[in-house]
Amino acid sequence: MSSDESFDFAFERRFIGPARLFGITASTTSLRLNRDELRARFGPWLLVTPRSNILRATITGPYRYFKTVGPARLSLRDGGITFATNSRAGVQIDFRTPVPGIEPSRRLRHPNLTATVTDYATLAAIINLESESESESER
Repeated sequence: MSSDESFDFAFERRFIGPARLFGITASTTSLRLNRDELRARFGPWLLVTPRSNILRATITGPYRYFKTVGPARLSLRDGGITFATNSRAGVQIDFRTPVPGIEPSRRLRHPNLTATVTDYATLAAIINLESESESESER
């Protein structure tokens, strides 16, 4: 990948009001992927990891409204972090090594990020195409 790829979050109407209470708006959310890193901002939350730490991406959804509306969410099932602005669909990005993101001490680490960006299919395809290329070159 030679340039930055930017992905906006897809806001469902019923998510806008609750999200705004936590400082989450179209101007405070973004996901950028470049040759060096993945950088996801969700209002006051920020997750940054080296590009080499990304393992794979999976399209996910739909989600239950009450489990995704509002602030960044911590999955009690697997410790993943969710940045959700809709209940329809998004992408889960798995990491080789868990990364900080939900709390300021940065001690809690997440094995994955789920983000409801507008072009989740393209984001997943970019990640998986590069992951497949890396796997083939290691053989």
